[in-house]
Amino acid sequence: MSIPASFRRVLEAGDPNWESGQNPELVVVYGDHRRSYLECYTITAIDEVNEKIDALPRGSQERKMLQRLYDTQSQTLTVDETGRLVLPAKLRSKIDLDGEALFTGAGDTFQIWNPTTYDNEELSKTEEWLDALPEDFDPLMFLDGVPANAGRET
Repeated sequence: MSIPASFRRVLEAGDPNWESGQNPELVVVYGDHRRSYLECYTITAIDEVNEKIDALPRGSQERKMLQRLYDTQSQTLTVDETGRLVLPAKLRSKIDLDGEALFTGAGDTFQIWNPTTYDNEELSKTEEWLDALPEDFDPLMFLDGVPANAGRET
């Protein structure tokens, strides 16, 4: 599948080993049985996640489970020279993908969905959330008073 150009630029910037003319790497986390999408991390982003996991107490249940979810249930892939990503059968099967894929940006990661699953799960959640708000409510109001760099680590 072809990765959108804007996503490829992020992958290149987030791969410390990438140089012009080379193909960037990324880590695809397929996760547990509840996850119905693939989450794609730059090398830098997954390194940050792993550093935080490693900071948890050795032997703790949280550390073991997060290592399992993010280390064991992930795969490092390389974007090819045409900007495409070849997903192994195991990953395609995980999200029941046999045709077109939907890419969604999610902060410092992006997700790959089966379009039908996305519509059934995520789009319906968004619609339910919006329907619970007054008709004239602008969701951007939730951002009032939030600093522009809130949530970003330095």
